[in-house]
Amino acid sequence: MPIDAGFSLIVPVYGNEGSIPDLIEAVSSLHAQIEGFEAIFVVDGSPDLSYALLRESLPLATFPSSLLALSRNFGAFAAIRAGLQAANGRLVAVMAADLQEPPQLIVDFSKLLASGNFDVVFGLREGRRDPWTSKFASSIFWRVYRALIMPDIPKNGVDIFAMTRDFKSRLLLLAESNSSLLAQLFWLGGRRGYVGYERQLRRHGTSAWTLKKKLRYLSDSVFSFTDLPVRILMAIGSASFVLAIILGAITLGAKIAGSDIVPGYAGTLITILFFGALNSLGLGIVGTYAWRTFENTKARPLAVVLTAEHFPKESL
Repeated sequence: MPIDAGFSLIVPVYGNEGSIPDLIEAVSSLHAQIEGFEAIFVVDGSPDLSYALLRESLPLATFPSSLLALSRNFGAFAAIRAGLQAANGRLVAVMAADLQEPPQLIVDFSKLLASGNFDVVFGLREGRRDPWTSKFASSIFWRVYRALIMPDIPKNGVDIFAMTRDFKSRLLLLAESNSSLLAQLFWLGGRRGYVGYERQLRRHGTSAWTLKKKLRYLSDSVFSFTDLPVRILMAIGSASFVLAIILGAITLGAKIAGSDIVPGYAGTLITILFFGALNSLGLGIVGTYAWRTFENTKARPLAVVLTAEHFPKESL
């Protein structure tokens, strides 16, 4: 049976087998500081021993917990949503399993939300102990994200957050496929709170947040929250139309003036290639929006839970 809790902590897990002992210890510390605590671990089709280690450790842990295993890798945001659906707490928080965000933030979140002054609270990253290459790439990524998609998101992005049950319910109503959970959090508005922290070095394993996944995430966010691609296409089309009128007027003027106009192969070829590429770009953008609309009409679940086990504290 699910655990009746006042505070639910959701931890998506993928490729974190080296972090499991430290993670269990950190969650145990949070349990000692937060009343009515439960932890929900969602293993997102992890190819390593993360599930086996959690399945072995959770029955012996000091805190009540649930262990969900997804049928395959659906992505971190889908795993978080699965955890949100399983959470029973009046307050809900999400924390990464790699422990790069200080777990003590969860205690600060619980205090802010318990005050009744906030609907959602975010960790505000004020620094990070990562290599300069990672810092630079992250800075560029979030700068582009803020400029194109969601200006309200903090300049260094968001990795850890918490919310009330009512806010969670509103979030779960947004059952869009190929979307951005973080952008949805800010799109919903509400009373926001922030807690500053410094991102820690990763102690175990390597990040699964690859450049390919970042670009896919950026693409999902663009097509879900802005019509920017369509507006860019319209601007290019409008500029091309104006250019065509100008060139046509020049050609007609030259013809009236009696100039000898000889059609050029290069000019013709460039024109064909330019407008052909413009048409292909337009079809691709419109097709992307159409495909995403079609995906949402299927109403498929965003993740499939293969198994769900509960380890109440009373069973120890």
